[in-house]
Amino acid sequence: MADQRQILTDKCIARLSFAGEKQYKVRDSELPGFFVLVGKRRKSFMAQGEFWRDGAREFTAQVKLGDFGDISTREARGKAKHALGSIARGRRPGEEIKIKRGSITLRQAWERYRDAHMIRKGRSAGTIENYRDHMERLFEHWLDKPLARLGRQPKLVAERHDQITKENGAYIANGAMRSLRAVYNHARKTNRDLPPENPTLAVDWNQEERRNSGMGAADLPAWLEELRLLENPIRREFHLLTLLSGSRPTALKNARIERVDLRMRVLHIPKPKGGEERAFDVPLSRAMIRCIIRAIRIGRMLYPDQANEWLFPADSESGHLIEHKEERGVLYKWGNDLRQSYRTIAQSVGVSKLDIHLLMNHSLPGVNEGYITRDKLLNDLLRKQQERISAVILKQAAKAKEDLTTHWLKSSRIDLPLSDTGAQSHGEKPVGPQELAA
Repeated sequence: MADQRQILTDKCIARLSFAGEKQYKVRDSELPGFFVLVGKRRKSFMAQGEFWRDGAREFTAQVKLGDFGDISTREARGKAKHALGSIARGRRPGEEIKIKRGSITLRQAWERYRDAHMIRKGRSAGTIENYRDHMERLFEHWLDKPLARLGRQPKLVAERHDQITKENGAYIANGAMRSLRAVYNHARKTNRDLPPENPTLAVDWNQEERRNSGMGAADLPAWLEELRLLENPIRREFHLLTLLSGSRPTALKNARIERVDLRMRVLHIPKPKGGEERAFDVPLSRAMIRCIIRAIRIGRMLYPDQANEWLFPADSESGHLIEHKEERGVLYKWGNDLRQSYRTIAQSVGVSKLDIHLLMNHSLPGVNEGYITRDKLLNDLLRKQQERISAVILKQAAKAKEDLTTHWLKSSRIDLPLSDTGAQSHGEKPVGPQELAA
């Protein structure tokens, strides 16, 4: 019998004759894809739609909604709308049946990645928070869904990337997908039922460009004049030390007094980007030491309790400086702008790329560089290079409207050796904690 078409209601379906040798369909004239399949003994409500991917039809999906008599036509029509909507969004019918009971969810995969990988390997709190924001905010509606669903339907991931790009921006969308990629790969190690291809392979990544926001030597006088006018002296010294050291702002904000070794002339960074295994010592030039001492003395006056622990204390819950951003109209370069400036100035005075990598704690390129022992270069070569970079900044400071060399660099004056090899080699007394209390 040829397929029929009419408005489906309980009355009309009740009047339909059961099939003889062959089933037949009666399609609803109001809702395309909704029909009743009439067999020899039962009449079943069905929904049928086309499953598309990459602009091509892959197959026709058909879903049974229930039998006439068990559910009403009105109830079946509501189910049909939901099923047809799912098919239109690229969801394969019956997929939940294919997923094993107890299959890992995105929430479980994220928590395992956080605890077993990130925390165990000493990843910074900022990095963990960044991942948490991606997983628990941007992928919130997926958290309690089986991770296998994303593996089987990468189109969902591609569409979510497009949506995040539109709502939150290109860089955040790419970052969220990198987080999802890492969590999925980690879960795949212990859940072999997950599809082997990472669903983020379906993403058309947004183009990212490195921000060229660093200053050259000629830009420093204007910036230093703006810095001089900052009201908060703790923030002033923080920004100056960021420029002099090229350090990441987060590392300096979390710097503790006990990590400053004035005898060895280093600032120890125990948990930089990359975790504890990337811990390193920042060699301190004389200008950097003066900056640190001023920060310590100012901190003791403004925040005496917090200053016992933190290099840059503040009246915050943690006790140290939290937000380092400034209004661009007040200080037009801060944070990673200063890290780029340090890199630019170092290159301009002829510091080798390898030495810059070591000073900034970048990963060393190539196999041969991996055999370099950084500590063996710290007291001689790297500190001399640090002094060269600081000298350029001090030279430009003298060109500012006020004589900043006198205003800053000779305040809290301390006696330091002229040699870069250390005070004790010249028989001079090194500056220690007892001198700071004076």
